[in-house]
Amino acid sequence: MNWLLVVAGAAVGAPLRYLTDRYVQSRHDTVFPWGTFTVNVAGSLILGLLTGAVTAGAASSHAQLLLGTGLCGGLTTYSTFSYETLRLAADGARGYAAANAVASVAAGLAAAFAGVAAARALWG
Repeated sequence: MNWLLVVAGAAVGAPLRYLTDRYVQSRHDTVFPWGTFTVNVAGSLILGLLTGAVTAGAASSHAQLLLGTGLCGGLTTYSTFSYETLRLAADGARGYAAANAVASVAAGLAAAFAGVAAARALWG
């Protein structure tokens, strides 16, 4: 049963990542990978909120498998972040590469922290 929850979440998360990435990136005329940045920060926020909810007893371990492991696992992408950062550096956009690395890690951590804090505020 657990693996089905993960598969179901990933089946939604992966296409959502692709569609969100394409939508966001099409709105920016820059080499900076805004689409990947957006899905990774959003996924970090969702995972932080979910983790806080599970810790507070407001969400079940099944929700954690479906939404945390499945949805967020399919939505977020460390491999694409790494590839895009290396590609920026190789293409001579070292400033964008550094900004992507620093901003992605900082924003992801901040989003996860904000999600946990919001869950604590909501469910104690």
